[in-house]
Amino acid sequence: MKRARVIYNPTSGREEAKRMLPDLLDQLEMAGYEASAHATKGKDDATVAARTACERGYDLIVASGGDGTLYEVINGMADHPNRPPLGIIPSGTTNDFASAIGIPKKSDEAIRFMLEGTAQPIDIGKMNDRYFINIAGGGSLTTLTYEVPIKLKTLLGQMAYYVKGIEMLPKLKPTMMRIEADNFLLEEEIMLFLVANSQSVGGFPHLAPNASLNDGLLDAILLKKTNLAEAVRLAAAALRGEHPNDPSVIYFQTSYLKAASPNEVLVNLDGELGGALPCEIHAMPSHIQVLMKKDLSLTAERGATS
Repeated sequence: MKRARVIYNPTSGREEAKRMLPDLLDQLEMAGYEASAHATKGKDDATVAARTACERGYDLIVASGGDGTLYEVINGMADHPNRPPLGIIPSGTTNDFASAIGIPKKSDEAIRFMLEGTAQPIDIGKMNDRYFINIAGGGSLTTLTYEVPIKLKTLLGQMAYYVKGIEMLPKLKPTMMRIEADNFLLEEEIMLFLVANSQSVGGFPHLAPNASLNDGLLDAILLKKTNLAEAVRLAAAALRGEHPNDPSVIYFQTSYLKAASPNEVLVNLDGELGGALPCEIHAMPSHIQVLMKKDLSLTAERGATS
């Protein structure tokens, strides 16, 4: 019999993963899996659990939690030669990657989406010695995701990010950076750089509108030096997917990106603190298999259903 290992964060979102676990295990059993579960207990625990599942030859790994849980699971799988297909049941605050591939928000629908899906190879990214499935970035705004307190995220959900964002806007300052990529070089003050694997980032469903999960490329977004009013205007444009043509934005695709700064710049990976500059980022083509709909377009406009 095939074996499935569920790695879930019991505190993610509004503790949805813990509530729906019995149903998830039951559905996996009915689908022909011998299913077991591991509840994460702290930082990097999901990474260790995913690596152990690969070593023990599980046929399926299921990540149930938010973007942080998924990030840790990817880092446990990516270096292992045996990487089983990955199922994703979103139960966090933003669930950017789940939204990008159209996974429904309701747990019963998400479980059905996974079990009716097929394993499709997707790209991931690697920054220095860490991996990410959706986004890497550095600059003033990227500190937002890991500065929001866990209790506030549990209480307010995605609204917590907007509350913190409003608080931080007046403090945003540009940073001198050197950005190198395929046929590209920039040395000037910028507000932030983002390297996206999917279209949906930070609750913005069209932040990287040309991104594809299976093209072997990453989408880079650079925000030039702006004032507060311009930042607010660009945020509104980004919600509509109208920002790439703005003169304050540089948007291009690349297989790698190097970033350095004379100042301390922290790097965000899938919403988690991933170290500091300098960094070197590379696309890892077709590195992970994810259970999703066979006819899903990885480049078309999409979003999670409710």
